[in-house]
Amino acid sequence: MKYLFLIAFWVTLLQASCQTNTAKPDKHEPLINTKKPMETNYTKTEEEWKKELTPEQYYILREKGTERPGTGKYNMHFEKGVYKCAACGYELFNSDQKFESHCGWPSFDNEIGNGERIKKIKDTSFGMIRTEIVCARCGGHLGHIFDDGPTKTGQRYCVNSVSIDFTPADSTKVK
Repeated sequence: MKYLFLIAFWVTLLQASCQTNTAKPDKHEPLINTKKPMETNYTKTEEEWKKELTPEQYYILREKGTERPGTGKYNMHFEKGVYKCAACGYELFNSDQKFESHCGWPSFDNEIGNGERIKKIKDTSFGMIRTEIVCARCGGHLGHIFDDGPTKTGQRYCVNSVSIDFTPADSTKVK
């Protein structure tokens, strides 16, 4: 029993290690605090989402879950192309913005466009102050953003692989 407790403690510590925010809480203004996905013009009922998404996608995108670190298919994925919201197809990140952060989740230093693709929401769950990132089109939970990125932006968009899809560069060109 003692060993089971120690194992559970270390697993919890490992998962939290990538999700600790070293940023000032108000760095990413404007922030709002919500428990549900933000309201958007993208109108689908939760029943429609349940029919369209896999159970794992629904858990992460609609219920704000998190995949286990190191298990996502895009964690160590470095092909050229575009990463899109797995729920609605909205283009979120270019492959040029992706980097290896050694945290167990895909990491990006910026989003496509001028900050209109991803909404930032204050997240005070689990006794931490973090900034949740959601798709600006459908409100799907993507992950969190931190101010500890190694690139010139200083940002690390820590994203669940389940919440994104990838389109290779060859298929994004107009033919």
